[in-house]
Amino acid sequence: MEFTKEQYDIIHSTGNIKINAVAGSGKTTTVIEYARSRPPKSRILYLAFNKSVKLEATKKFTEKGITNVKVETAHSLAYKHIVYLNNYKVRPQGYKTNEIAELLYLQGNEEKQTKYIIANHINKFFTYYCNSDKEKFQDLNYLDTITDNKAKAFVSSFYDYIVSHSQLLWNKMDKGQIEITHDFYLKKFQLSNPKLLYNYILFDEGQDASSAMLDIFIKQKATKVIVGDTNQQIYGWRYAVNSLEKADFKTYHLSTSFRFNQDIADLAMEVLKFKRHIGDHQTISITGKGNCQENKTKAVLARTNLGLLIKAIEYVTEKKKVKHIYFEGNISSYTYADEGASLYDVLNLYNNRHYLIKDKLIKVMKDLNELEDYVEKTEDAQLGMMVEIVREYGNKIPELIRAIKEKHVVNNEKEKAEMIFSTVHRCKGMEYDAVQLVNDFVTEEKLEKLKDNKKKEEINSTIMNEEINLLYVAISRTKNSIYIPESLMPMDFHYSSKIHVMKVAGKKEKQHEEPTITAKTDNKEITTKKAYTFDEVRIKHKEAYKPWTPELNHELTVMYFEGVKPRDIAKHFGRTGGAIRSRIKKLEL
Repeated sequence: MEFTKEQYDIIHSTGNIKINAVAGSGKTTTVIEYARSRPPKSRILYLAFNKSVKLEATKKFTEKGITNVKVETAHSLAYKHIVYLNNYKVRPQGYKTNEIAELLYLQGNEEKQTKYIIANHINKFFTYYCNSDKEKFQDLNYLDTITDNKAKAFVSSFYDYIVSHSQLLWNKMDKGQIEITHDFYLKKFQLSNPKLLYNYILFDEGQDASSAMLDIFIKQKATKVIVGDTNQQIYGWRYAVNSLEKADFKTYHLSTSFRFNQDIADLAMEVLKFKRHIGDHQTISITGKGNCQENKTKAVLARTNLGLLIKAIEYVTEKKKVKHIYFEGNISSYTYADEGASLYDVLNLYNNRHYLIKDKLIKVMKDLNELEDYVEKTEDAQLGMMVEIVREYGNKIPELIRAIKEKHVVNNEKEKAEMIFSTVHRCKGMEYDAVQLVNDFVTEEKLEKLKDNKKKEEINSTIMNEEINLLYVAISRTKNSIYIPESLMPMDFHYSSKIHVMKVAGKKEKQHEEPTITAKTDNKEITTKKAYTFDEVRIKHKEAYKPWTPELNHELTVMYFEGVKPRDIAKHFGRTGGAIRSRIKKLEL
């Protein structure tokens, strides 16, 4: 095989190195060749990011006849050293908020949901600590991880209680009184300062490693190689750190992508330049040498579950010729939150059918407004998206989800799918011939407004950097062509035939008409108002996502008591009817 000069230099390098590799640049191929070039009797450890990457890497090393490489994940190493030796029992799915409240006998106040909000934050602080490189809970400031003012105010008032009970949760696991989590045994492994007896350690996907993983890696005496893409860090919400930036090693680059062509490479580079709006940004170079001409595998990619479900509903109700679709990670995973609450639980709360709610946390909520208050104080984005879906579709949800499931193929029939649906997090590492983006990513216009309206210190550059990374990762999944909403395009960017810009709908449509969609399930048709798309929201409801200020609340209250209809109030404020009705309930008018 012929290698590029960049690959050749890495393969023949010495000492500790880090490799910053653009999407599709053959980093796994390079690392395998690096391992093959070491002395035959060398003991080599390859640390993969997750189990699926571990299995794929094991297969590739075996195919190349390389027998002196041991492939592990950080968790599989920790499991062998901690779980076996201590005879712990692992709880793979972790603990739900209501379970934490019960295990720790949490006390609230006169508001019954207070103890559940506290439990949620204990769970998050525990996870934050386990993924950190710190020795004690007190070495961390949990408030640093919270952005919403309402959530921050709540945590501040209960901070000492949250810290002490996070420690109590750790103690219960440590003593074997309750089942341990994956995060726990990895942290305990890191605290034990393990010595890994290898000559070389190769650490893949370094941009998404936790501080605990990086600490274990850095402290080893072996020659160390860490590889990843600083612009593909998208797991900050799981307390990942960009390990490539933290590792003080000699830097090498892989800047040639064999996945996509130069047109896509140019678009990817322009999107990464968005970062200049939020701080200092170092421009990177990407050379696109992909030559795929097929459009067999097509995917719709979204930033959020909500955006993806809305687009899937559009497909099954409007594009009649599409008979088979597939969701990366299975369709059911998109209708459940991490803690197990389902979209149907939120719908039953909306309908005041508590007897049908299965999730204990949702069951204790009085109504949807109370759940929204919980979401605000915990920053639970997944539950928040479910509330949005229920607000928008209401009781049409079961029929619409059933319509999607009827066209959904099982895992081993994925190749039958005419369209694959996925969020960016679920398609990490995947590639498709053609990609269509949902219009729920950050835009350059939004970043410019943020820079103009806020002081530099008020902008959360870490979060916004990750938002830009999500768009970059989505674009770089394509091998051939991309369909991208006009609003996501970089300003003044001249594009080619491989980049299809989708014009924003709405300008030529009759504003007074409500288009309809029809879904066919169980031999009956469901006809309803067409769900909003993100394109339409941006055109028709420009103010839809602005926070409610005391002045706006007062203006809404006056209009409501003067008898103005909610639909007219919605037009006045430039928001959706659902948002106005929700606010009226919130203000208890």
